[in-house]
Amino acid sequence: MPFKYAEHWRADAELENPNQPGITVFMTQKAYIRANVHAQSDLNNEIGGWLIGSWREDQTTGEEFIIVERALPALYAKRGSAYITFTQDSQLAMFDIMEEKFPDKVLVGWYHTHPKMSVFLSSFDLFLHNSFFPHPWQVALVIEPHGHTAGFFIRDVDGILDNRAYYGFHELTGGKYLSVVRWKNMTYQEPGEQGEMDYENE
Repeated sequence: MPFKYAEHWRADAELENPNQPGITVFMTQKAYIRANVHAQSDLNNEIGGWLIGSWREDQTTGEEFIIVERALPALYAKRGSAYITFTQDSQLAMFDIMEEKFPDKVLVGWYHTHPKMSVFLSSFDLFLHNSFFPHPWQVALVIEPHGHTAGFFIRDVDGILDNRAYYGFHELTGGKYLSVVRWKNMTYQEPGEQGEMDYENE
């Protein structure tokens, strides 16, 4: 895992969550910025899109992790103040974009906003996630654009997804760039606090 090139941001809610996520999430600064810019583009309705990147296994530990490399805003989605629906046209458009521009990447999850609400997955969100993102390593990112809070929903080691338990992530800075993370419910985790090791392989 590329810990050496990343900054660890722990969600404050993790302190109350006894479960362990089944995978570790890394996210590029480009993907983080793109998702947040999109989230701020409509503060009244839910909007969202797809997260694409890589799904990998650490060669040393055998642990699985994903790297979120791009955030693709959903085209043709139906949305309102408390819902978003990815239509068939939006799904087809996304797959066309992936095939044309990112043929070597996979769909690692999705993101959407909860304007003026908290960070959680509704029953409909759970339905969407389990229906369209069934793999254990696929994640859901919820962003609350007014309060500048967010979190990744990740299935635990038993494949169970808690709609209230969310996690932070590892911001890929390349080891030389300043952090761009501005989510107020995230706390910077000092290197080594959780016994992390630096791995060279990416």
